[in-house]
Amino acid sequence: MNLIIDIGNSSAKLAVFAQGELKEVIRTSNQSLDELSSLCNRYTIQKAILSTVISLSDAIRQQLDLLPFPVLMFTHRTPVPIRNLYQTPQTLGMDRLAAAVGAYTQKPNTPTLVIDAGTCITYDFIDEYGQYQGGNISPGMDMRFKALHAYTDKLPMVSAEGETPSYGKSTETAIRSGVVKGIEHEICGYIYQLKKNYPSLLVFLTGGNEFSFDTNLKSGIFADGFLVLKGLNRILEDNGVI
Repeated sequence: MNLIIDIGNSSAKLAVFAQGELKEVIRTSNQSLDELSSLCNRYTIQKAILSTVISLSDAIRQQLDLLPFPVLMFTHRTPVPIRNLYQTPQTLGMDRLAAAVGAYTQKPNTPTLVIDAGTCITYDFIDEYGQYQGGNISPGMDMRFKALHAYTDKLPMVSAEGETPSYGKSTETAIRSGVVKGIEHEICGYIYQLKKNYPSLLVFLTGGNEFSFDTNLKSGIFADGFLVLKGLNRILEDNGVI
């Protein structure tokens, strides 16, 4: 069995795979991995991979040192089953690369856009030849709400829960609709732009936030909340036991 440790900006995910099948996923602290010991006690883990977008805490380093199986640290030097054309691979978020691997593994030989709507919203493109061409980063939903409140004198802090009319009738609905619908239009814009050059484009949507889409686009969109985890498991399988 494989253990996947994916440490993000807000939290961490622990997952167990057996013969390519996802058995369990747990969300836990990205500073302490509180659930790691109990998860390992429930499964016979043979190897693991760790991906992180933040610096590892001392508590996590100590836990990793005690694990009785090898842990592959996923870095820009780790071999992956796609060609990475990013000009500064050492600065590329490993979660972005893992998601690209997860998408291309499921739908090979097809141009693919991966949209990860988490703390930030990332857009990553893999062409039909399995080449990671790069991508873009924009603020995530919570970041946009917080920025409107923090960088103005009178705009209130608003959450995503509630009405999102086409045009806000109050400051609260104006902010909520502006953020939520702004993100939806942003996402649709990327899809439309890429489809002009890649009519067979597939789109994978992952991350913590959900959005609605133009009905003309829905047939080409696959929602997969475990895309990064699946990509990391494929990378671990390809690299074997260290």
